[in-house]
Amino acid sequence: MHFIFKPMNDDEARTIAAWHYEPPYDFYDMNKDLEDLKELLDACKRTDAYFSVINENDELIGFFTFSPQPEQNLLEIELGLRPDLTGKGLGSAFLEAGLTFARDAFAPASFALSVATFNKRAIRTYLHAGFRPRDIFMQQTNGSQFEFLRMIRTG
Repeated sequence: MHFIFKPMNDDEARTIAAWHYEPPYDFYDMNKDLEDLKELLDACKRTDAYFSVINENDELIGFFTFSPQPEQNLLEIELGLRPDLTGKGLGSAFLEAGLTFARDAFAPASFALSVATFNKRAIRTYLHAGFRPRDIFMQQTNGSQFEFLRMIRTG
């Protein structure tokens, strides 16, 4: 599969906002966290951080957000694959495409991401891609507190 990255537009943001994942991954549905949803749907708040990922058939298949942390010389990433494409072995290629794009666009020394600790499937993908666990923390989201694992990858 070929991955094309482009700044997210309003139509793509609305499409992503409507995505629904199967339990327990419905935790990642955008409507579960109103603050994240508002940011996604607001072009002024999305700024240059949100990118849509399109395949060779011009279909929206996912997204990435990139948040530079210059004081640490790292790039914080978030990502999401379209619900019907999850669990089909595309995660590693999708992640690597995002890291390649980010390396070219931002040139960070390291990458960081956070993942809910229940999401063993994603954690395996991140470990396979060279991310290493940094720490576990609690985060307020989706109306409660949840445990997250912060992971770091050099270059």
